[in-house]
Amino acid sequence: MHHSRIACALSALLLVACATMGKRDTGEGVTVTVMVTDESGDPVKTAVVRHPEEADPHRVNPQNGIWKESVLYLPGGGELVFTPGMYLQLEVSAPGYLTRVIGYDIVKRKNDIPVVLKELEVDDSDIIEPTLEFGRDKPRDGMSTGASN
Repeated sequence: MHHSRIACALSALLLVACATMGKRDTGEGVTVTVMVTDESGDPVKTAVVRHPEEADPHRVNPQNGIWKESVLYLPGGGELVFTPGMYLQLEVSAPGYLTRVIGYDIVKRKNDIPVVLKELEVDDSDIIEPTLEFGRDKPRDGMSTGASN
């Protein structure tokens, strides 16, 4: 019975060791951090980050405008693991801002990418808004304009 406890303890220890070593050996990517701000330096809370091969964008953290990842899962089932020396292209966008496409060469550490989005400048001075009249907005002919009850 004493041997089974030792074997159990060794297998648990081996399992923990393999789990921690596995992260290094599986080629897990290096973390890339995209910090999205506006021109005044405030986080753009509604920004999204998207790789050109992906269908769905990733939302930034609404508290700080940051998106952080080390691997992307592509629609075909493949993985795009971020590795040093890799060139990464990302599209950063948000409602009311001009979309930016950025390119970045990934390094071993400190892959912090600041992205400043510029607000869209909409010149609406030449837009003429039509006035729509609904039937009940006009007083009826021959009737009083008082309460209808």
